[in-house]
Amino acid sequence: MPDDALIGLTGDPANGALVFAAAGCASCHVATDGPANLLSGGKRFVSDFGSFIAPNISSDAEHGIGSWTDLELASAIKAGVGRDGRHLYPAFPYTAYSKASTQDIVDLIAYLRTLPASDRPDVPHALDFPFNQRITLGPWKALFLRSDWILADVPTPQLERGRYLVESLGHCTECHTPRNALGGLQTARWMAGAPNPSGEGRIPNITPAVLKWSEGEIAEYLKSGFTPDFDSAGGTMAAVVRNTAKLSDADRAAIAAYLKAIPAVANEEP
Repeated sequence: MPDDALIGLTGDPANGALVFAAAGCASCHVATDGPANLLSGGKRFVSDFGSFIAPNISSDAEHGIGSWTDLELASAIKAGVGRDGRHLYPAFPYTAYSKASTQDIVDLIAYLRTLPASDRPDVPHALDFPFNQRITLGPWKALFLRSDWILADVPTPQLERGRYLVESLGHCTECHTPRNALGGLQTARWMAGAPNPSGEGRIPNITPAVLKWSEGEIAEYLKSGFTPDFDSAGGTMAAVVRNTAKLSDADRAAIAAYLKAIPAVANEEP
């Protein structure tokens, strides 16, 4: 990001807490054996390219992000560039966060600085060759880091807000859209479901072609985790619901409205 990108912006931790929930930061960066506000990292995420290990992003100056400047953090979140100038792996969804407003990112950073420190050291990713070569990430970004919205025409403020929460902060597409051999999103099948990287089952199609719930039912699911059939969210979606439950009713309704407005994509033939 430009050196002057944050000039004139002051972080609001209260709004940052909402951005933190919408962006699902805790879902990846809270350790399985730690308290809910300790961003000590360590979770392992299996993929076709090897395993990614979530880093410590607590306020610890040595092992976390306590010594990072706001500009360095904003560049990591919105541009996928570390403080050492190296490209970050897109397992960190900066491809979605790149569309977030700079003010929201500044607010998020202000909130992160209020959270406790952890001295847990980072664990290196365990990636296969050639994906362990960061030199490949520059060309990858040139191919797949895009600034345009999937749904360009949003005629109402509610749909615009829903688009922002779904496509940017919520980064729903990162799980619900299949990827090509290089890890780029197959946008022609946007939100049409994808293989589960863990190898267990499949992440569902949530376009209107398959997701027939009403807007009210979607919003309720995002609040309580209960489906219209009285089932409940499980697996990684349970963590998502813990985050969306912290949003306002208006934001959950905006997400629901947007999911009903996106292009319908039928399931592929088995």
